[in-house]
Amino acid sequence: MRKNILSLICAIFTIATFAQNYSAKIIDKDTKQPVAFAAIQTGEYKGVISNEEGVFNIDLEKNTVKEITISCLGYETKSIQIDAITKDNFTIHLVPAINELNTVFLSNTKPNVDSIISRSIKNFKRNHITENIRTHQIFHRETAVMDFKKLEFEIKKASHVRKKQLKGVNNELEAMSNEVMTSNLMHFQDFTGDLSVSHELGYKFKADKAIQVINSKKDFSLDNIQDKAQNIILKYLDTTLTYKLKSGLFKVEDSLSLAESDDNDDKQEFTNDHLKSKAYGMFEDTGNKPKSLLKGLLNLEYYEYYLREVTSSESQLIYVIDYKPRKSRAKYTGTLYIADESYAVLKADYKYGKGKRGEKLNLRLVLGVKYIENQHNGVMLFRKNENNTYEPRYLKEVTGRYFYINRPIKFIENSSARRKTAFNFKIEGTALQKEELLFTDSKTITKDALMAIKEPKAIPYQKQRRYDASVWGTNETLVPTTDLKTFDADKN
Repeated sequence: MRKNILSLICAIFTIATFAQNYSAKIIDKDTKQPVAFAAIQTGEYKGVISNEEGVFNIDLEKNTVKEITISCLGYETKSIQIDAITKDNFTIHLVPAINELNTVFLSNTKPNVDSIISRSIKNFKRNHITENIRTHQIFHRETAVMDFKKLEFEIKKASHVRKKQLKGVNNELEAMSNEVMTSNLMHFQDFTGDLSVSHELGYKFKADKAIQVINSKKDFSLDNIQDKAQNIILKYLDTTLTYKLKSGLFKVEDSLSLAESDDNDDKQEFTNDHLKSKAYGMFEDTGNKPKSLLKGLLNLEYYEYYLREVTSSESQLIYVIDYKPRKSRAKYTGTLYIADESYAVLKADYKYGKGKRGEKLNLRLVLGVKYIENQHNGVMLFRKNENNTYEPRYLKEVTGRYFYINRPIKFIENSSARRKTAFNFKIEGTALQKEELLFTDSKTITKDALMAIKEPKAIPYQKQRRYDASVWGTNETLVPTTDLKTFDADKN
């Protein structure tokens, strides 16, 4: 009884506190696991999607909706009244769809998987490429995590630096290394804007708003770490001089000085081109260009395909097809969800197959540098638009990299003495980057409208120490995951 009363109080408090932002969680009825990327429809072409943890928000001020329809590949479509959700502690249960492979098709008429892929390839341009000029309102989120396995600095040569000073600089370098190794190195970036695309005229992007959630005092990117180490050493050198920096076989001719290093008032803005490259780079993977990731996954020469099951979604049959590399040039393994009537790809999951990897550079013995892209996976979700073609609804891409750098760095005085201070810089670790792109609205525009778009040079961003979703107002965004909701720069 007490538990029920507490649940009721929590529900009332939630509604009272977040009256304009209705939040709920979708779970699998059988496994009780969250259902990610389910579509929550609030209008004919309107709605939101659940995040990786199955959570979604609806802005009731913007959407005067009393009933929602939830659909997700592999589950039965469900319509439910908003008021009814509160009775189940803001949890919605989806029922898994029945595997219809044996009930729909007799053994003699079971579809040939290669034939399905062939038809999907044949209809690719009709389904996924439209000649219309489209503009898309987008929301982009980036999550970056850095994990250092090794970080070492050591002054090798400094004949003009006194022994006491040498001990001081090495102590500071060691303290910085310890701070980096024990820090929770994570940051988040969100931005919104309009991405306008024409297969004939190219594309334009107009950034609207951006935020960065980060602990500025613990911004330990690779460049930032080297800069911090250099600034520590500069404090112990002659501050009246400037220095050239030589790293390994490369020489940087720009002069460095302590006065310059103390200037940390960087502009708090992103260039529009930088954000455009992120948004369009992900969008381009869904298109018809030769290097399109989606198009590359539909290749009978490079991949083997297996029909796992036939499921249903919104009254249509869906082929669930697993694939793996057939030839060495193929890199991915995963699952395709293809509509029976149109042969359009509704969803694609992908990840590197066993023993596969991306770009790599191994000059460890020559230049002290090694780099391997050892993780690349993601999800593509598509929806049918008013022109009966399919365009992205949500894209996720995760990239993991291993890095190793071991090189000598020398400070050379800009003086007749040309005295040198040398230290060794060794760093090893992994970097993980997750990018998500949500298409919140799309519409056809004219050629003149595209040509009239004026792209800004830069967009200022708001720096947050804890995530504050109110900055987005009534704009549709992705609900923050637990990592983002619990991030606190004052504690990390």
